[in-house]
Amino acid sequence: MIQGYADHAANERTFLAWVRTGIAVVAFGFVVEKFNLFILTVARSTIGGAQNSAKLERLAAGAFGHYEGVALIAGGVGLILLATTRFARTTQKLDDPRPHDASSVRTELIVSAALVVLIASYTLYLALE
Repeated sequence: MIQGYADHAANERTFLAWVRTGIAVVAFGFVVEKFNLFILTVARSTIGGAQNSAKLERLAAGAFGHYEGVALIAGGVGLILLATTRFARTTQKLDDPRPHDASSVRTELIVSAALVVLIASYTLYLALE
């Protein structure tokens, strides 16, 4: 049996949760990135409502979704890289017989604050549009 197996298993579960979150953020970035294609398809297939079709084409003509989608994809990849780094560092500390102080939670707070700001900005954008 591995010494400190429960701690290593908890570290691995946390790592996998962060990787799942990163993959979900990347997938959402692809959805946001390709949203313009969907809007253009809907605008071109609209029968009758020329006014609605013009509004949809105007929405799709802007840069909506392009920069946000790329930012989400890059953020998801960054989350996966950060998770991998923290997993390796925590594994190394778990294997070290010397006691270690608990590290600060600064990284988690920064990532959480960035996600809150991103969600708030999307909410405001959708509410004011």
